[in-house]
Amino acid sequence: MSQTTKERVVIVGGGFGGLYTAQAMGNAPAAVTLIDRRNFHLFQPLLYQVATGGLSPEDIASPLRGVLKRQKNTRVLTGRVTDLDPARGVVRLEDGAEVGYDTLVVATGANHHYFGRDDEWQALAPGLKTIEDAVTIRRRVLLAFEAAERETDPQRRRALLTFVIVGGGPTGVELAGALGDLARHTLPGEFRGFDPAETRIILVEGLDRLLTAFPPDLSKAAARALAGLGVQVRTGVLVTDIAEDHVIVRDKAGQSTRIPTYTVLWGAGVRASSLGDVVAQRTGAEQDRVGRLIVGPALSLPGHANIFVIGDLAHYEQDGAPLPGVAQVAMQQGEFVADVLRRRRFGKAPLPFRYKDKGTLAVIGRHAAVADIGRLHFSGLPAWLIWVFVHINFLIEFDNKLKVMTQWGWNYVTRRQGARLITGETEPVWQQLPLAPQPPESPL
Repeated sequence: MSQTTKERVVIVGGGFGGLYTAQAMGNAPAAVTLIDRRNFHLFQPLLYQVATGGLSPEDIASPLRGVLKRQKNTRVLTGRVTDLDPARGVVRLEDGAEVGYDTLVVATGANHHYFGRDDEWQALAPGLKTIEDAVTIRRRVLLAFEAAERETDPQRRRALLTFVIVGGGPTGVELAGALGDLARHTLPGEFRGFDPAETRIILVEGLDRLLTAFPPDLSKAAARALAGLGVQVRTGVLVTDIAEDHVIVRDKAGQSTRIPTYTVLWGAGVRASSLGDVVAQRTGAEQDRVGRLIVGPALSLPGHANIFVIGDLAHYEQDGAPLPGVAQVAMQQGEFVADVLRRRRFGKAPLPFRYKDKGTLAVIGRHAAVADIGRLHFSGLPAWLIWVFVHINFLIEFDNKLKVMTQWGWNYVTRRQGARLITGETEPVWQQLPLAPQPPESPL
């Protein structure tokens, strides 16, 4: 490359990793192209609030062109990357168009993982990774309440008001807490045919405790907070089957139980995006058991120093364990890659990546959260206040910070969830009910 030719840096993925890479290269002597199949950056940590009617989708999304418009060296392309040719230095889009690169940064994140039952369970138990997922969950939850209002059979109504959440990680805990808050503090008084306090929320976790990435004392605090919202936590329990009108779970003793329900929400596992498989095939890179690409100390692929993989798509071990798939990791990795490219321009060797853990947070409900910050463990109101500050601070655009802060303030005072709209294709849940009454929860 001549000194007058700018380095072509292509970033695939506009999530935390890709966006932070692009922003960190705003003043670099490089031609940066950010490609994403969506035209917006999504603040995924707040998706559960869209799913439960606390926020609208536009409150947690920012148009990528608007975020990057002041970076004259950066362009944004909307498209889906389906292939790459490392020998030619190009990525190929779904429509056949090609974009050339000198340096490639792949940050396409992760998808839901149903442990080999994807074809059967995905439609029955939506996960929470996209705006569409959140709107689908919101629609199903609200339709279940609407159907319960019209239902006269007590067993079918009980099934309609039973919500099963699979997975006791942050996503499952936050969804369970938000649903408990919705049922016990927002909906009472709005229905005449039933009491929303009858709602059963069952959180199923296969391991011995919730939030296994947190210390045990915070796991216990989270379980207590969920119990206060009426959430039934069942640990050491695995889901073995999901149907349209029930879930079957099995405990450690091998006892299976049938739980009648029409709403199952998935938060139990993730798998690296499908582009990771393509990158592995084209570069010979190794993958771990969930499809993440194993990267070196500079976050590049072995044998391909100009191809970086970051965020949820990357498997990078630190202190003997892979880094977690959280926004903090992706942000730091994006900024690190920009620094590696800067050091290379000056002929300096890159330093190995080192993640600085600034703490982990999970919210359960109003005044209820857990925070693991170094040696400090918080729960309850102090952790909730920290969570609010951190999430407002990391929203990308100022107007989103203002909207979310205003909405949260209003919800806090009134306990209203103003975004409880049933949109999209409204499946007539009450028409799908069986003619016979639902049997109660029972051992099999």
